[in-house]
Parts: sequence; structure tokens; C-alpha cells
Amino acid sequence: MEFRIERSALTDAVAWAARVLPTRSPVPVLGGLLLEAADGQLRISGLDYEASACIEVEAETIRAGKALVMGRRLLDVCRVLPEGAVECAVEVSRFSLTSGSARFGLSVLPFDDYPALPSLPEVLGAVDAQEFAAAVAHVTVAAGRDDTLPTLTGIRLALDGDTMTLAATDRYRFAVRTLAWKPAKDGVSADVVVSARRMNEIARSFGRSGMVRLALDNGSVGFELAGMRTTVRLLDGRLPRHDKLFALADPVSAVTDRAPLVEAVKRVSVVAEGGSPLHLTFSGDSVLLQAGYEDDVASQRLPAVLEGTAELTVAFNPSYLMDALASFDAPVVKFDLLGPGQRAMVTGRPSGEDAAGEDASHPAHQHLLMSAKPLI
Repeated sequence: MEFRIERSALTDAVAWAARVLPTRSPVPVLGGLLLEAADGQLRISGLDYEASACIEVEAETIRAGKALVMGRRLLDVCRVLPEGAVECAVEVSRFSLTSGSARFGLSVLPFDDYPALPSLPEVLGAVDAQEFAAAVAHVTVAAGRDDTLPTLTGIRLALDGDTMTLAATDRYRFAVRTLAWKPAKDGVSADVVVSARRMNEIARSFGRSGMVRLALDNGSVGFELAGMRTTVRLLDGRLPRHDKLFALADPVSAVTDRAPLVEAVKRVSVVAEGGSPLHLTFSGDSVLLQAGYEDDVASQRLPAVLEGTAELTVAFNPSYLMDALASFDAPVVKFDLLGPGQRAMVTGRPSGEDAAGEDASHPAHQHLLMSAKPLI
């Protein structure tokens, strides 16, 4: 095998494929990337037991062939190569890379124990890459981190006609995002759970342009865009449905600007140690943030509009509240509150004239938090 390719193109392709490589594996060849050159194309693929990635880029093929090389070492080499064309070739049992006066040689791995790349499942439709990445980011913050409860570390991916629903929960918060997508045929429906970490990596890696093709079968989900293809094994189990949980009866509503609230939460939370809650006291025209106890305390007041009662105090885990607020892009946030120690819904909304025509009764992005009982 021998081919020539620009250093930046090679580095980007290797980095994209290397995302799925396991950090440690009892099977050494799973740390390898498979490079295949033919007909002016370089195909780079990698896999582990949970995911696979394959990318095709243009490269001048001098001699067709393939090589299996340790992926992370190859990526390290690509990152330090000089700018310009890189000449790559397999010489006996070594994969060489030459760029200018720099030359590297990497040992090749045997093909015998390397598993075949899984095929892409049936393509069900496509979704805008930018909207998909934003939606995944909105819900990922609520996914669990405890690997002993693997289902809660995932994102629910539900398809119903031309609507895609993404949802995640760690039992203390619950984020949901709906978006439009284009099914390949009528009657498409699905309800599966995908690793939140994997889906977030995939969504970000596709960039901000184009339509991502979505493929799905009983065991895996696949995504494909512009020569990039990846698959992820589905998680077992089902996440709880959010419909009844999100139905709040006669809530008290409070509205405030998001950016100042984010800064205030950061500032006041400095004294909220040991998991102590952050208190928000909403009155008719303001919200008072308070945290800390005894001698170490902090507070800040911001403009807000409260409807439904004269005053209400709720408390939240500062980190959870910050994650929820940071997941929104809207300039204004609305809190629907049932009271201390009960559910609280956070949604975003446009400000001023931009809010005209906005369907506030069916927000696309919702984030449910459990409030604590205030201590002050």
C-alpha cells in the first residue's frame, strides 16, 4: 500500500475514527485503525465492542492496499507532522509516514484477529446536523454518570412520524428536546436508548452542515454524513416516559433573563459547599438568590416577574440548576413551580418581539428539576 495525502486531511480523518478506540482492551488489535487505500480514496475505520467509526477522504493512491496500525500512536504522529503532503506506505512490516524531512515508522498489526466492521443498519431518515447536535447537547446534561445503572447513562431516542424526541434523566432531573426530522417512508417509529456520551461525541463530530442519515435496527443505531459513518450498540432497558411527570397542575410561573441569572448562580454558589442548596425567592418583580450558612453567605437580587402568588421560595442543587440554565440558548427562562420540595420545570423563550407567535404551551426544550425544601 502507498498513498499521498495532505497532512491536515489525514490528521482530521484519523482523529475522527480514533474516537471509538478503547482506552484499554484485552484484545490488542482493537486499539488499531484499519487504513485502506484504493481508487483515489483512503478509508480509515476503527471499532470496539460498543461502537464503530469509518471515514473516507480523498487521497492519491499510488499502490492499493491496507494496513492495521495502532490508532492513538498514529494520531500522535499525525499531529506533529509538518504541514504539506504526507507520503504513506507499507514497507514489509512497517507503516511509514514521510513529510518534508520528517519520517516516522510504525509497526503494523496482524489482520487475523481483527473483527469485521459492522454494517450500517436500515436507514430510516435524516435530520439536520446542526439541529441534531444542539438537541443532543440540550439533554445530555441530565444523563446519569453511574455506570452501575447503564440505562440511565443513555439518551432516549424516539421517532414518531416526522418528530424526533430526545430525553435523558438521572432520576433527579429530566431533560426533553423535540425536533423535526425527515423519515424515509411513512409510519416510521422507534423507541431506543443510546449512550449519551457516544451520541454527544457523534453529534459534535459531524459539524454544523448537512443532513445526518439515521439508521436503526434491533441492536444498534447508525449515523452517516459526507463520508463519515458510525454505529453504536443500543443500551438495554427503557427510560421512563416523561408525559405524566411533566404535567404540572396549576403551577406558579416566574420569568427572568437567562444570562444575568447564570452569572448570579455562579457567583452566589461559591459559598454553597457540601451540597447545600441555592435558594431562589421570587416576589412580584424580583428574585433573590441566597446560599451558604452561618458566617459564609452570599446573595444577589435580579429582576423577575412572578405570576400566581405574592412570593415563593424554592431551592435547587446549584450544579443541577447551572446545568439546566446552560443547556438553553433562549435569552429568557421561565420557571413553572409547584412549591418547595416539588417538581420545577425550566423552559426557554424568546424576548420582546421575537416571542410573537411562539407556542409557549408546547416548548421544544424542557428541563425538569426536583426542588429541595429551603433551609432558610
